[in-house]
Amino acid sequence: QVQLVESGGGLVQAGGSLRLSCVLSGGTISDYLMTWSRQAPGKEREFVATISGSGTTSRYADSVKGRFTISRDNARNTVTLQMSSLKPEDTAVYYCVAGGIYWGQGTRVTVSS
Repeated sequence: QVQLVESGGGLVQAGGSLRLSCVLSGGTISDYLMTWSRQAPGKEREFVATISGSGTTSRYADSVKGRFTISRDNARNTVTLQMSSLKPEDTAVYYCVAGGIYWGQGTRVTVSS
């Protein structure tokens, strides 16, 4: 059974940076398109970034383009989301998703103004 565990969330001031990590167990991460999604308080879940199995192709939501970078290390079964120039509107629970099927439990990011 594939399981995903996110880490790296926390409280940061606006303009700061955080690095989220997601480790996949029970499977091979290179088999999956990996995605980060987020859900802000009182809002619907939304797409943040995605990366192909080989890591050669990535795509970002317009709201995070130029500030966030998704990457993966297939040898370590890990995908990361480097977040910079954080804004209060980035406050959300961030989820790692494998193949659109498997979801982690989420890690909370709070950006203070």
